[in-house]
Amino acid sequence: MRKKIVAGNWKMNMNLNEGMALADGLNEYFKANPLSGKEVILCTPFIHLGMVGGLLTAPGLTFGAQNCNDHKSGAYTGEVSASMIRSTGAGSVILGHSERRTLYGENDELLESKTAEALRNGLRVIFCCGEVFAEREGNIHFDVVKRQLEKGLFGLSAEDFRRCVIAYEPVWAIGTGVTASPAQAQEMHSFIRGLVEKKYGKETAGDTTILYGGSCKASNAAELFANSDVDGGLIGGASLVKEEFCSIVNSL
Repeated sequence: MRKKIVAGNWKMNMNLNEGMALADGLNEYFKANPLSGKEVILCTPFIHLGMVGGLLTAPGLTFGAQNCNDHKSGAYTGEVSASMIRSTGAGSVILGHSERRTLYGENDELLESKTAEALRNGLRVIFCCGEVFAEREGNIHFDVVKRQLEKGLFGLSAEDFRRCVIAYEPVWAIGTGVTASPAQAQEMHSFIRGLVEKKYGKETAGDTTILYGGSCKASNAAELFANSDVDGGLIGGASLVKEEFCSIVNSL
């Protein structure tokens, strides 16, 4: 069976002390309220990784990064490699988030390279895909997602692909307060699973975890997660508030 996951994307928020306090609070909560087969991933800023990881002792509570460089090492001032991330004990990395694509010009080819480097270093990849508002209005949203997956992810071997999680994030719903309807989320998740089945087979498709990301919050999480092809969430702003985030996790 595919894994149920809620990943919190802290983005560029919280100083080190604030991040440690949140991580510690979440750890205590999930020690007292076991995750029972679910996994919660805290995807923190780079500066938090080494410290936050040492705080997490609750079963099923793990941590990861929000990005990595596509090179092993070298003269890339300001960048962080996959091996550096892995050395902190982190197990996952988000790649292809719409903010990285839009603000920093990351394209499909670069993301393919980053994904390969992350997997080489033992990181699980949370690979993001999704359309902007104009693409949905133009009825090309399925084409956009298909291209992003085929060019950025589907060059992997079946073995490597099985170490990836897909996160569908309708870009028009990120940070806007607008959420894809449960029907819209299920429609795209089902489409994505169908693409995986065509490429890697029915068994792999059935085992692939597909997360929803886009203004998911405590008030709508249960309805979104009730869809058969929605296996959890990639949570942005709501992951910064302990009570809100825990409520989302409990909805899964």
